[in-house]
Amino acid sequence: MRTSVPRRVAVTGIGLVTPVGTGKDKAWQAVLSGTSGVGPITRFPAEGLKTTIAAEVKDFDPLDFMDKKQAKRLEAFIQYAVGAAKLALRDSGLEPEPSLLARAACSMGCGLGGLRTMEENHAIIMGGRPDRISPFFIPMMIGNMSAGIVALELGIKGPNYLCSTACAAGTHAIGLGHRLIRDEGLPMVLAGGTESVITPLAIAGFNAMKALSTRNDEPLKASRPFDLGRDGFVLGEGAGMLVLEDMELAKARNATVYAEILGFGSSCDAFHFTAPPEDGAGAALAMENALSDALPFGLVKEDIGYINAHGTSTGLNDKAETMAIKKVFGGHAKSLAVSSTKSETGHLLGAAGGVEGAFLALSVHNGLLPPTANLDNPDPELDLDYVPNKSREKKLKAAMSNSFGFGGTNAVVIFGAEGAYAL
Repeated sequence: MRTSVPRRVAVTGIGLVTPVGTGKDKAWQAVLSGTSGVGPITRFPAEGLKTTIAAEVKDFDPLDFMDKKQAKRLEAFIQYAVGAAKLALRDSGLEPEPSLLARAACSMGCGLGGLRTMEENHAIIMGGRPDRISPFFIPMMIGNMSAGIVALELGIKGPNYLCSTACAAGTHAIGLGHRLIRDEGLPMVLAGGTESVITPLAIAGFNAMKALSTRNDEPLKASRPFDLGRDGFVLGEGAGMLVLEDMELAKARNATVYAEILGFGSSCDAFHFTAPPEDGAGAALAMENALSDALPFGLVKEDIGYINAHGTSTGLNDKAETMAIKKVFGGHAKSLAVSSTKSETGHLLGAAGGVEGAFLALSVHNGLLPPTANLDNPDPELDLDYVPNKSREKKLKAAMSNSFGFGGTNAVVIFGAEGAYAL
């Protein structure tokens, strides 16, 4: 546990590419209204698959963020990362000088990388034409190129990292970015997550695990966290990026501070390669670690007024997360609000933590809680306040975002309202 806070970390810019809209304002208004981004798969013929629905990005044009030649050389997950990063930097109002860029960093989360490129080039080589493999195959496929190309496009020359921790990757990347400023003294970090794997192999693979919803006839109702009728998650795609700044630098330039990062915690279940323990012990440990990390601010558990839940719409995960929240917060668990924006966006895998971190910052800044859409028939075993179907006003002093991934990896961040904690 830290005993002092040498530097404070502000969230000053937000960039979003999501199934419910590209751009901070469009995506935020969509989740507040409970709008679902789920629909029939259009990227490829999905007949024959058990799941034929997904949450696709619909309004993103890469040429808004790069030239045509560059766009042709980049997989969608990299394009989304560049778009979200540029939107975040634009939103921050920061015009970084070369001296700042030399010390700034990029911290990205991505789970599966360029799966579409791998499938396409594998088909070519299996067709007996290895000479037709694209020279851009490897750089289009590997996940760290999302962080690398963002740095190239923006001139960021400091540390460059990819967190590849499945569905916790985006939150791990934000936590790492926070520590690069707090502990290493970097002035600015672009942090978040990106993913685009709505492909035949991904859908078939998750179907084989019985992880995906098969509510193909009601796509808008398919993602339903905490509902008794939930039958699996809906695969989504997109990117969420945050500009993190040293608080003193942000204040000096009169930047808008959406939220302050107060704490970050992580853990491993060490239990099963895909399933969480039923009691949510690993998730609870990550939440406890984040709360401990925030202790120097004077934060106590009762300060947490809202949790943007991992909330995948799967039977095991929703129950385990509920148990974890109860374990950590005790009697306060019934007083805080919990909602899952995956009910609107689907599950963005490695991008989920970046997008949900952005929504958390907006909740803290605006005092608004997105609803859990499609929560029509609450599971009687899950008895917290999941903000069903309608957004809510609530002034927040501090709030939490949870992300849990395959391999038992867990990550949690805590954001506080600007000026709520004085040291």
